This record gives sequence, C-alpha cells and structure tokens, in this order.
Amino acid sequence: MKRLKNKFLHMDLNTTTYREMYDGEMTVIDPDNTFAPPDTCYDPTYYFGEIGYKITATHKLAQDKPTVTVIIPSEYLLMEGMECDITRRLKFYLRGMEENTTTYEEMYDGEALCVVPSIAWNGHAPEPYTVFDNTYWHEDGESSFKIEKSNDHVADKPVITWQIPCEKMNFDKFTATCADFCLREFKKYIDELNDGLYNRSRPDNENGKYYMCDMRGEVLVRNSAYFALCPQKDYENGGGSTVYLLRDGASRPPKMCLCIRIQVQLPKKKLKKAMTMLCSDLPLAVERFIADFDNTRLEEALKLSYKQDMIRTYLKNSDYCAFIANGSILPRSKGSHMPMENAIPFKSTPDDEIEICGVRGMGIKRGVTVITGGGYSGKSTLLDAISAGIYDHVLGDGRELCITDESAVTVSAEDGRSVRHLNISPFIKWIPFGNTEDFSTDHASGSTSQAANIMEAIDTGARLLLMDEDRSATNFMIRDKMMKSLIRKEPITPFTDRAIELYNSLGVSTILVIGGSGEYLSVADKVYMMEDYVISDVTNISREICISNGVAAESADDGCWKQERALYRKGFSSYPKGATSERLEVSDMGFIIIGDEAVDVRGIHDIVSKAQVDTIGFMVRYLEVSNNDEKIDIKRKIDELYSAISKEGVDFVYSSYFTTGKRFLDLPRKQEVLAFINRMRHLDFKK
Repeated sequence: MKRLKNKFLHMDLNTTTYREMYDGEMTVIDPDNTFAPPDTCYDPTYYFGEIGYKITATHKLAQDKPTVTVIIPSEYLLMEGMECDITRRLKFYLRGMEENTTTYEEMYDGEALCVVPSIAWNGHAPEPYTVFDNTYWHEDGESSFKIEKSNDHVADKPVITWQIPCEKMNFDKFTATCADFCLREFKKYIDELNDGLYNRSRPDNENGKYYMCDMRGEVLVRNSAYFALCPQKDYENGGGSTVYLLRDGASRPPKMCLCIRIQVQLPKKKLKKAMTMLCSDLPLAVERFIADFDNTRLEEALKLSYKQDMIRTYLKNSDYCAFIANGSILPRSKGSHMPMENAIPFKSTPDDEIEICGVRGMGIKRGVTVITGGGYSGKSTLLDAISAGIYDHVLGDGRELCITDESAVTVSAEDGRSVRHLNISPFIKWIPFGNTEDFSTDHASGSTSQAANIMEAIDTGARLLLMDEDRSATNFMIRDKMMKSLIRKEPITPFTDRAIELYNSLGVSTILVIGGSGEYLSVADKVYMMEDYVISDVTNISREICISNGVAAESADDGCWKQERALYRKGFSSYPKGATSERLEVSDMGFIIIGDEAVDVRGIHDIVSKAQVDTIGFMVRYLEVSNNDEKIDIKRKIDELYSAISKEGVDFVYSSYFTTGKRFLDLPRKQEVLAFINRMRHLDFKK
C-alpha cells in the first residue's frame, strides 16, 4: 500500500480524475541485471502484505467512486473459523448445479482438488490431484455424513449416513440394543423436520421429506443404525472444492461411530430448499440429538436388554421353552402394534410361576402345551405374544419380557406353495402316483403344505413349533375315533399322533391353540384356558374329561424325520432363463421375484418387518451370484453369509442395481431365509 500512498501524495489536492491511481504506473528494475534500463509498466493492483487490492474506475463519469476488488490467497482461507464441509464444499457443489437438476452428480461424486502442503515434502510437494469423496464433515470436524444414491435410477432421493463418534455420545456399548435406542431417539427430530415440510396439497417430491425405517417393538439388527470404525478427517477445506491434506504428524486412527442412515427426498426444482435441508436443517437436528441425548434412558434400555439375555440363557439350559412376565400387556391396539390401553395385565397361573433374574412370570415347559378357550378369549393373542418373543422388544412395548426359544417357528397350512423333493412321510403315508419320502409339487394342499412346513422347520433346527387351529388344515390336525372307524384307508397321520413323538424323539416342543377339538387334550402335557384374557391351568380337569369320555393318546409307528436331499446349482440363479441381466423385485403384496422365481412370503409368519423381506431378497441374490459349487451345502453357505454380515454389517448384501428393493434392511433369522429358499419352484433339489 506504500505505492498507492505515494501516488496520493503527488496528486493535485483538487483532482477529480485520480488518473495516477487508476493507471498504477510504476518503474520496474530487474535485480538480476542492474545494467538494463528500467521498464515502465501499469498495474492498478496494490498490496498490503499478500492481500491485493485492485482499483478500477466504476465508469468514466464517476472517477471519484472507484471499484475495489480484494484478492485473498486461498491459504488464508484455511485458518481457524473456516466453514465446514457441509456449509462450504457441499454448498459449493449445490450452488454450481442448475436449478432444475435431476442428477445431483457433483454432490454424489464429491470431486475435490487435493493439495499436499509443501512442508510435508521438504518444500517439494507433489502436484495437486483429484479425489472423489462423498463424505462431508460437520463443523466440529468429528461428525460427518456420507451421501449415496438410493439406487442407480433415483438421484433425487439420496441416502445419508450420519457418522457420530461414540465418545461424543458418552457411551461405550456397541450393541444392537444401543443402536436401536439411538435410532428411535433420533426419529423425533426427523419427525419435527417433516412437520415443518408437510403440505397436504403437494406430493413429497415437491415438499421434500426425510425418511427413516419403519420400527415396531422388535429390536433388530439394521443397516439404518449400527456401529462401525470410521476414518477421522485428515484435511482442511480451502476455497470451493479444494482441500488441503493435513501433514502435522498427528495420529488419526479410525473412531468407533454411531451410524444412522436416512433417506432425503429433495424438492423438485427447488435447489435452495434442498440446500437448506441438507446443509442447515439436518445438521442442526443432529446437533440437537447429540446435545439432548439421554444416557439415563439408554441405561434403562441396556438393563432391560441384560434381563432379556439372562432369561434367554436360562431358557436354553432349562425345561422351559417360553417365559411371560407378570404384568405384560399382550393385546395390541386396533390397527397398531402398540399395547392396548386399559388391557388386563398378564398374570401367571400359581403353579407355573417362576422367577428369572428378579422377574416373576409364567414359565411354559417343554413338551406339548395346549391353549384353549372360547372365541375372543385371548388365546390367539397369547400365542402371538409367545411368537413375538423370538425377538427382544423395547421398553414400553408391553411384551418386552415375553421371551421365547429363539429357534421357534410358527407353522400353518399354506395352500399352493411349492415343495421340492421333501420327505413328508411321517404325516403323509402315501399319495397316488407319488412318493412321500421324496415329495414334490407346485401346488401343495392344506395338509401336504403343513406337513412340509413342519418337516422344513425341524430341518432348520426348530426346537419349538407354534400352531393355531384357525390357520391349520383340519384333516391334518385331527381325526377322531368315529372318522378313524369309518375311513380305513387314510394316508394322513394327524398331528395328534405325532406331537408326543416329536418331543420324545427329537426334543421338539409344540404350543397349540385349540378351540374346536378336544383330541389334543389327551396328548397335552399342559392345558391352559384363556377366559377374558385371564389364564388358568385346566390340565387336571382335561385329563378327567378324557378319562370319562374314554379318550386316550394315540401314536403312530415311528416316523423317519431325516431329509436326504441336496441342492444343485441349476435354477439357483438371479438371472432369468436366457437373460443377460439379473432380476430382483420386492413387491408390497408380499412377493419376492428373483430370477425366474416369484415367491409368496406371506406364509412365512415369523417375518416381522417389511425391511426383512427386502433383506431376504438381497441375501438370496448374494448366495446365488457368489456360488460356484455344483452341489450346494446351502446351510453352510448361509452360516458363512451370516458370519460375513456380523463383521461387515447387514448392508453387505445390498446392491443399488435393483430399484424395487428398499434401502433399509433388517436382518432376518436363518430360519426365514431357508423357508424362502424352500418355497422356490425352479430349484434342483435331488434326493
């Protein structure tokens, strides 16, 4: 600025042109050639240190009103107080897009110019190079979010995964229960954002919206909330999309982070609003979530999880297959999965009350258990609660201390399902023109489908079968003495004749809901009656009724329960016959279409979320594309897949190539994956 001051000192005090200032005339001497004559040049840029000020005339008639352009070196923009990635780099990409953009490619690519400081290379830094980084950092330099496409055909609905260091949350428990609790806590902040966006007269793609996975009472392993080691930020932001690597010698090992995944519907042709949603509203919601996080409530959830684990451990090593805590609220509100208000709390029968880990309730012993009662008495509700107990539930669900053997399978008749080379001979002795030890059909009847469901459940390791008379084939469940006397040539061995054998020979227990037949009273180890949602033990009364009516338990000859079939590669493919591209679709009607298969999963009753259906589709597709064996050990393959998921997370199986599979995944049990495979019609099972 000394040069500019000198020009002012030599101007006429009454000047109106400021010609000398605008010309910037100066004499330049070459220091390397002192004998060369000085040069005259014109430069209206004046420097104060390294910051330049370029002075130009606004127009010819306003010489006393110069335009000044301040020139700041980009290095100066790397000091403290700089904007974070979200407000700087992401905004830079968004501002550079067209208002009606539909691709958002710059945001997804995260293309940046990476500069390595010369100090790290003894003054000889490599040339800047291009990197692609779709992770954007919050202003604290610790939290970040990753932006990805939902799938290859949807660009205006990005998937955002927040990565929050666990040390900021002040907890060190990295369990599914902890992740589930955090996800549910985060939901209320997303709900508030959506309340501010909602406009009933416009669709979501015009309003904008934030999406989270659907959550009921179950605690599941999800890709929408999990823990993972995530890299720390190793650069500082420069201007635009330039980043400067940090080479300060500091160690930056990966940190354990809570990862929460959501989807964001960006508003159509409203880039400024999209920028506000991504760069302001969502980061502020995360800030509030961290600041308001209630560790006391988290500890309550973890204490409940500990009790649930203790009860499950007890069940595994005891004579009990299920436990229902006193005070549990079993009925659900109409059209909801929430506990019914003013419902009668569950209370154990006196003789069956036990205490586990300080919790008193009813223990259901292994063997054959019958639950009976009149219509609308609560018997099916009780069975539903027992079925729900295969998963842990959250505090306040009402069923959080209903715990069931984790291998339990709900079985019913399933008319029309496919069966391939399955041994169903314990229940079906013969069929016309067929072999029940190697049974196949494209359209199973009620009795053959229920027989197949039981045999497959046993083959997958189920130690408990759950059955409701209302969803069963009548001729499969019972056949009384009069019908046995009348029909001599009967191929079906009813379940009444096998229930005791299943437990005595295989250790497989059964809990049945029966309302219309007394045949099971004779085979039951325990009989409970529900009346107005109150349970009572009527085992002794039932036995007296059986004796007085001359009804005794009957059994058939010992059955063969083994499956001697193998799966071969033919037909186990996600490619339709003759096609060059894969096919995987998941419909809202309960069908998974993969390759040439269209499988109805509505008969797999222990699927508890829509996201589990999507996950089954992706898991089976992964098993198919990764298989190179001609003869497939499918159980071993599934075990290996679950082992990989335990290390990599359930998102391991996701592929963005498919457009109908949703982005949120919940991990199902192995039983449900095998149940799906068993229903595929084009598989090459051979005995």
